[in-house]
Amino acid sequence: MVTINCCNRWEAYFRLQDLGIACECKTHQPLKVNVTSANDAIQVWCITHRLAQSRQDLAHWLEDCLALV
Repeated sequence: MVTINCCNRWEAYFRLQDLGIACECKTHQPLKVNVTSANDAIQVWCITHRLAQSRQDLAHWLEDCLALV
């Protein structure tokens, strides 16, 4: 389970819909996602991980990635 704020929950919902991953998001309710494959699980993790992290944490992660190149 990942906790993301209300606005980001809707962003995750629409992104998952764009990817063809079945999900449901109702007002004041948690986002429910139907994961049917490993690819779905990875996509869900990537989207929720990005939305749950602070901007500073994401910038630091990107710097670390670029340092490896």
